[in-house]
Amino acid sequence: WTQGRGKSVVSEVVLSRAIVEDVLKTTIPDLVRLNTAKNLVGSALTGSIGGNNAHAANLVTAVFLATGQDPAQNVESSNCLMQMEATDGGESLHVTATMPCIEVGTLGGGTDLAAQNSCLGLLGVAGANRDAPGANARKLATIVCATVLAGELSLNAALATNHLISAHMKLNRRQDDQATTDESS
Repeated sequence: WTQGRGKSVVSEVVLSRAIVEDVLKTTIPDLVRLNTAKNLVGSALTGSIGGNNAHAANLVTAVFLATGQDPAQNVESSNCLMQMEATDGGESLHVTATMPCIEVGTLGGGTDLAAQNSCLGLLGVAGANRDAPGANARKLATIVCATVLAGELSLNAALATNHLISAHMKLNRRQDDQATTDESS
């Protein structure tokens, strides 16, 4: 226990201003500001321990269920620090996901279920790695962290541009739906 639990992984990416603007539909300063306000300050004010992110637990759980991991290990495995900073004079965005204890395995338990084993196979990590014991679990932990980084970027971009709220209002919380709900109550 003194060495920690699970795998410690850091995933990072540097995105150009053009990618941030054309693909994520936001700006580097807006993403940096949102990450600081929501993921760092907001999480600290709520007393979050290891939860300096927007929704790492959702992403970790999805990968865990798809690959036969123990979903109860989501608690420790979802600890994640998201960092975003402008670099290259504001022309690039450096994003880092630090996850200190991703608890995964590629043998036994739910990994033996057909669908979950198939997913592990697609990722190239099913079963044991005979040449390098533990390598498949380390690679799976890296995949989990990279998935979290991608999902965090997407959600934070949607929050920075108000696209998440506007989509919910347009698709899920329309006035006519509310009226129907009110009438049936």
